[in-house]
Amino acid sequence: MQAQRKRKLQDRPSSALPSKPVQQDPYPTHHGPTPEECRAVRDDLLALHGFPQEFAKYREQRLRKLGLVVKEEGGGHGRGEVKTVLVGEEEESILDGLVKTVLSQNTTDVNSQRAFASLKSAFPSWEDVLAAESTCIEDAIRCGGLAPTKAACIKNILTCLLEKRGKLCLEFLRDLSVSEIKAELSLFKGIGPKTVACVLMFHLQQDDFPVDTHVFEIAKTIGWIPTTADRNKAYLHLNQRIPGELKFDLNCLLFTHGKMCHRCGKRKDSQQCGKTKGSQQRKESPVKSPGKACPLLNYCNAGSS
Repeated sequence: MQAQRKRKLQDRPSSALPSKPVQQDPYPTHHGPTPEECRAVRDDLLALHGFPQEFAKYREQRLRKLGLVVKEEGGGHGRGEVKTVLVGEEEESILDGLVKTVLSQNTTDVNSQRAFASLKSAFPSWEDVLAAESTCIEDAIRCGGLAPTKAACIKNILTCLLEKRGKLCLEFLRDLSVSEIKAELSLFKGIGPKTVACVLMFHLQQDDFPVDTHVFEIAKTIGWIPTTADRNKAYLHLNQRIPGELKFDLNCLLFTHGKMCHRCGKRKDSQQCGKTKGSQQRKESPVKSPGKACPLLNYCNAGSS
């Protein structure tokens, strides 16, 4: 009887087999943000900042994947204005993107970019990095901070990848589903949900929404997540609530706004816009948004009411 039941299960078409459970929203009674709120915040920040040029090449890759013309809405001169942006940069490998993301942890953009450039200059190939002593890798990336930890993480990624796949390449991820990609990347020691989400969004052109410090603090401030939320639960909630087609632009804009707006910096004592303390500023000093009031003030008031 048991063997017969097992045979019947094997004969079922794959579409009929039970799928893996979808991760549940940890805050099902917290109904924000709505799609309308997400679009409004995206439009307001796009009108204020224009689309951030540091992310333009990734945006081009996404639109190219969809077969669309690369355009920039807003441009910092008001809603509705559209201009064509041709970046034309070669798409980097997924392994390059993963290592770049590892080096970006707990440091500034400038320092992480220097660390990656230094690593690639010292070691022309990933095979050279794998063969190198850990101390040599540390020396190459020291300007990015946490060199021993990051060097060990990079070395582990390369070692595991060679053992499992026989070559130092992650391009096979392009053929996998999002859940399969998350499972593969999460096998590497030191690679957490935010790093995985960044690789998905920037290097695999998937609709995902990484939650870094900037996004996390603004999301709490404008009431998109409970004030008691932690970063991992915020990631699950926001990915459930934000429409896929808005995730990339909205994430890039919230990150940029968090760095530039003096009202939306990291706060521990208050979730109200406009209240910050110098001792609680981020490593990257916030700069006032150019010539306009913070458009998130209205959302702050709504979130606190």
